[in-house]
Amino acid sequence: MDCLDLIRAFNVDGAINIHGFSHVTGGGLAADAAALRRALDEVDSAIVVGHSYGGTVIAEAGHHPAVAHLLYISSYLPDIGQSQGEIMSGEGDPVSIGDNGDGTLSVSGYDAASFGARFLQDADESTQQQAWARVTAQASGAFMSPTSAAGWEGVDSTYIICGQDRSTSVELQRFHANRATRSVELPTGHHPFISRPDLVVEQVQALLHRG
Repeated sequence: MDCLDLIRAFNVDGAINIHGFSHVTGGGLAADAAALRRALDEVDSAIVVGHSYGGTVIAEAGHHPAVAHLLYISSYLPDIGQSQGEIMSGEGDPVSIGDNGDGTLSVSGYDAASFGARFLQDADESTQQQAWARVTAQASGAFMSPTSAAGWEGVDSTYIICGQDRSTSVELQRFHANRATRSVELPTGHHPFISRPDLVVEQVQALLHRG
């Protein structure tokens, strides 16, 4: 079961038509943004959800006519010219990232237990282990490439602050939340769509009812 399956399980009335893509672009920020734009080209209207680095992808993708709303989850609304690495550079206890020497980066120094304790402390051990098994390397360009657009500017947006996040500090989240139209704080770790998908669905449904 992946995070979209968990969200679907709580989408009991079928009000949310969920689209996602899980393929690896392998090309860093520009390729990830292009993949998002292609997905948006296939729909008339969408609430785009960006988690963590996903917010930087939203920025780089620029404005798209299909975007009705942006929903950020412990994420970033960067200025033009900022890279993901720069955004995270001021964190007091940064996640350890290692260079694999092949153009990719990976979280470094973690095992299933320590990864779970940092990223999914509010989930059970089985869920933590499943999440650890899905951790993969990421193109270095995802972290090092500066953004060339700010797709969040002028777009109605909601920011979910994860109040118990041990990966992205609450202070950094609040800085970026101040750039969104509105924000709400949930008592969760970094991945509420895994540990508390019901709370995430509530927020999405509220957006739908708001119209």
